[in-house]
Amino acid sequence: MSASDISSRQFVRDAEATKRRILDAATAEFAGHGYGGARVDQIAEAARSNKRMLYYYYGSKEALFLATLEAAYDHIRAAERELHLEELSPLQALEELVRFTWNYFVKHPEFMMLLNTENQHRAKHLKKSGQVHTMNSPVIETIGIILERGEKTGAVRPGIDPVQLYVSIAGLCYFYLSNVYTLSVAFGRELLSAPAMKERIDHVVDFVIAGVRA
Repeated sequence: MSASDISSRQFVRDAEATKRRILDAATAEFAGHGYGGARVDQIAEAARSNKRMLYYYYGSKEALFLATLEAAYDHIRAAERELHLEELSPLQALEELVRFTWNYFVKHPEFMMLLNTENQHRAKHLKKSGQVHTMNSPVIETIGIILERGEKTGAVRPGIDPVQLYVSIAGLCYFYLSNVYTLSVAFGRELLSAPAMKERIDHVVDFVIAGVRA
């Protein structure tokens, strides 16, 4: 391998590392301050880079935010693929998906924060994405296959829309976790305690399974 080849490969590795740091820093900044409150100079500083490099790789604050959203979706979808739900019985697969969704939201609150921000903008940025629909289609296809298997074995009632089911699963987890502080005050219960969190996810699992069971 020539010296120029080595140098070229090193340049590519350095560039990818810089882009990754910028994206990680952007995730924290946008999640913490929203799109309007996020500052490009803060992102560049946190990424140990500068604004010139940030704009070189991502073009604009808006494009960086879109890249951040796409990366967030890509991460959760990649994690879902590792579940290998096709190896489980239909009801076991749905329970696994529910528990995964809950645990993912708990471990990655930045994902919910990014979605909150983008919903405030009525998905203005995501509408410009050429890949977000493709990213999210596999989970719906997987749920559809699980439901079809369940219908054939008599475990799952017919006529369930995979999109509606996923929205219900995500919503039952998302609403609780994104509103847990106000809900705790409103109802006078410590809903963020370990027992309360376990009670919630167990309830969501029971609720979803009861809703799909034949």
